[in-house]
Amino acid sequence: MPEHSPSPVDGLAWAANRGMGALAEKMGIVFTEFSVERAVATMPVEGNTQPVGLLHGGAYVVLGESLGSMAANLYAGPGKLAVGVDINATHTRSATSGIVTGVCTPIHLGRTLAVHEIVVTDEAGRRCSTVRITNHIKELPPV
Repeated sequence: MPEHSPSPVDGLAWAANRGMGALAEKMGIVFTEFSVERAVATMPVEGNTQPVGLLHGGAYVVLGESLGSMAANLYAGPGKLAVGVDINATHTRSATSGIVTGVCTPIHLGRTLAVHEIVVTDEAGRRCSTVRITNHIKELPPV
């Protein structure tokens, strides 16, 4: 972990200050825990379903990307930007009501790449989707 990364105590404040983005806000995503080692967020099923009432597969991916990209940016630290270059998801169960929870953990944290796995579970703790995201870490241009 870079020495300049905020401590786990600072993570939620950092995320709140940065903002989640308009899409995550529209989908009702709420961060509940946030550090380089572990980030957690919830999302309601209601309002994020396909026509047949199942949580939309793209909603799982939005939750995963919101967690993974934000975690990669926290890890990258000041003066750097993490941008997604690859994402994939495997859906193994369908949520139809309630809240789903995404837990994001790093698979690889390097100088130029950060890879995270996000496990999304329903309220009964059953895995519904597994998302993997790779972010490229780059220097921000001088202002």
